[in-house]
Amino acid sequence: MDILTITDRFGKVVQRTNRPDVFGDDQSADPLVSRALRKETVTATEIAPRPELLKESPDFAERAYLQFIPTPMAAARPEDHEENGMMLKGAAPILDEQGKVLGVLYGGILLNQNYEIVDRVKEIVFKGEKYKGKEIGTVTIFQNDLRISTNVTDAQGNRAIGTRVSQEVHEAVLRRGVPWVGRAFVVNHWYITAYEPVKNIAGEIIGMLYVGMLEKPYIDLRNSVMLTFTGIAALCTVILLIILFFITSSITNPLRRMVLATNRIARGDLNHQVRIGFRDEIGQLSHSFNQMTENLKLANENLIQWGKTLEKRVEERTKELREMQDYLLQSEKLRSLGKMAAGVAHEINNPLTSILINTHLMLEKLEKRHEFYENLSLIADETSRCTQIVKGLLEFARQNPPQKVHTNINELIDRTTQLLENQASFQNVRIVKELDPDLPAIKLDRNKIQQVFWNLLLNACEAMPKGGQITISDSLAADKKSIDVRFADSGVGIPKENVNKLFDPFFTTKSSGTGLGLAVSYGIIQQHDGKIEVKSEVGRGTVITLSFPVEDHRPDSTQKGGPYE
Repeated sequence: MDILTITDRFGKVVQRTNRPDVFGDDQSADPLVSRALRKETVTATEIAPRPELLKESPDFAERAYLQFIPTPMAAARPEDHEENGMMLKGAAPILDEQGKVLGVLYGGILLNQNYEIVDRVKEIVFKGEKYKGKEIGTVTIFQNDLRISTNVTDAQGNRAIGTRVSQEVHEAVLRRGVPWVGRAFVVNHWYITAYEPVKNIAGEIIGMLYVGMLEKPYIDLRNSVMLTFTGIAALCTVILLIILFFITSSITNPLRRMVLATNRIARGDLNHQVRIGFRDEIGQLSHSFNQMTENLKLANENLIQWGKTLEKRVEERTKELREMQDYLLQSEKLRSLGKMAAGVAHEINNPLTSILINTHLMLEKLEKRHEFYENLSLIADETSRCTQIVKGLLEFARQNPPQKVHTNINELIDRTTQLLENQASFQNVRIVKELDPDLPAIKLDRNKIQQVFWNLLLNACEAMPKGGQITISDSLAADKKSIDVRFADSGVGIPKENVNKLFDPFFTTKSSGTGLGLAVSYGIIQQHDGKIEVKSEVGRGTVITLSFPVEDHRPDSTQKGGPYE
């Protein structure tokens, strides 16, 4: 024993074997001594406070003191060390011949850092069995949740004194007082473990006894058995598959060819045929399959042809609807703006005329050296410019019905270019004509169409400030229902966002323009049931195509075109 002490009949210490010089203290409150004084012989596991350990020996207090080692998954505690000890303790009364209590003899074994008990239990239970050089079993005594005696080792091979149990075990064993059995990770390895509560003489839980068995041998055995059974199962499966393959090949091969043929047909290969030499049911099935493929091929060709026809008709109809929508939109816009322009022109025409006349009268009375002469000249010029704008508004608003006569379009083009070629603005511009001499005569209002050509040529010239080339070409359309006249320039081009605005009234990118020239031209082409198409690329030039309808009958079938009037 670590301690052996005698008390008198009142519980006061008479003699300590470890420290004879310490005596006289009262032990009657000790639960075991108090019961021994009542003539009971008792044993129990008890917690010995540090002061009591110091009375017995400073070495005992030193053994009991343990600093907590941080342990993953342990329950939180406010303390960071343990200074009390756990002791196996027994007490018996000392009686005289008459049975009177003369005193108490008590002794105990301090369990803190005492490895004899845990090693003895391990030897008895596991008989020193090892697995791959590691002890298969472990035993631990816990004071509360702290390991005070164990043969569990840490990573360095030292006994894991000072580590603590997991919170899960702490809750089950120390809080609820029930044994805990299960798989647990103890310090460095997984164990199959059992924890039992340790109680003092009063029935209070003061610690735990742990026994654990290394899990790895069982895991390795399980893996080995599973691997063996898996190998046997795999081998049996392979053998069965080989047998099954030879049995079913004669049945499945023809069907597999049918499936492959089906996949190829599903991908669009309707020319594929199934070749099976049998004359049984599968052979008949292959013949029916080939016949079905032929029928699908014919049906697919018909569908493709109908699809192309339908797509072409949809495109034509969509184009017609888009052109009709653009035509109606532009017509409505021109009609509304024409009414407004006519009203505005009539309202401001008379005041402008009065201003212009009075300005000229004042200029006639002033000498050129007069200080107001230059200002009045500017007023007269700007008023004349306003008059031209009003004239343009009136032309835009009137939209008189065209006076159509049979006209040779080539002669009309030649006439227009002759009038423009001698102007100063066309000195650096080369006009190239590529005209078809066999074009039929068509009914046009010559003056209005010449005005359209004039506007287009002037715009092309202004788009080439440094000079360039204008190519005028005409031809009969592929369907022979219209004559196409193209004006192509090598100018600066038109931005994409401005192409759809070209024929809007008052839209212009020129500082001196009114924005009415192309709007008037658009209205004239509409009056002739024609079309205007614009294609332009910035930096490369613009192509404007005019289309005029050709009538099915002409007054004189031999006439190619009349003289220009």
